[in-house]
Amino acid sequence: MVAVTGSRTLGRISAFLGAAGATRAAYTALRKRPPGGAVLWERKNYAGRTADLHAGLATATGTALAAVTAPGLPGRTRAAAALAVLAAGGCGAYDDVFGASDPRRGFRAHLSALRQREVTSGAVKLFGIGAAGLAAGALLKERPADRLLAGVVIAGSAHLVNLLDVRPGRAAGSVLAVGAPGLLRRGPARPLSAAPMGAVAAVLGDDLGERTMIGDAGAHALGAALGLAIVTSNGRRGLAAHAAGLIAAAAAGDRVSRAAAAI
Repeated sequence: MVAVTGSRTLGRISAFLGAAGATRAAYTALRKRPPGGAVLWERKNYAGRTADLHAGLATATGTALAAVTAPGLPGRTRAAAALAVLAAGGCGAYDDVFGASDPRRGFRAHLSALRQREVTSGAVKLFGIGAAGLAAGALLKERPADRLLAGVVIAGSAHLVNLLDVRPGRAAGSVLAVGAPGLLRRGPARPLSAAPMGAVAAVLGDDLGERTMIGDAGAHALGAALGLAIVTSNGRRGLAAHAAGLIAAAAAGDRVSRAAAAI
């Protein structure tokens, strides 16, 4: 029993520290040599101050590496983690770069653009993360209904963290709060919760100091990892409850973001 408990604790610590170390290393490298030049990754924050988006790419990288290399995870879980986190981070980064000047926000705006035969970066993100969530769900669950619910939870969690990324520390704080209960669950949920928590811990100071932003890349990757943790620790009823809550949050997206900004 002691050995089993020690192994579980080691898995959580390994994932947390691994994510933190990889994230910090990636963040430092990106600040020194930003791909495409520094200007490409600079944005004005809510207060009009210039900050970079390097924390987004760094947390996505650190979370993916820690989740994939965490000890004791089944092969299908590792594959699902790599697929969901990297796809969410990649689609988010695409929107960070190519959607910076697009004022349209929300599902309705991007779907409306599609009806006009215009593919926005937001639409790419929406369908890309949705497809990756469903594919990851298919790796984690056996029955079709469970796979669908799992996909909704993974993609919905990614979207929720992005909705909360409206002020410094909001997205990071939500990841720490939502991930903490997963550390107490059994099985893959432990390292899958610890990985995004370690990643945000590595850049929290810079985020709060308004030197960097999590951005779409980081928010979606971190949220997808939390979604994976939820999926691996819940059966159909739990998945249905989480999916319903996430759909409701997405429908009330503007109100959720305003509430987060007011905290």
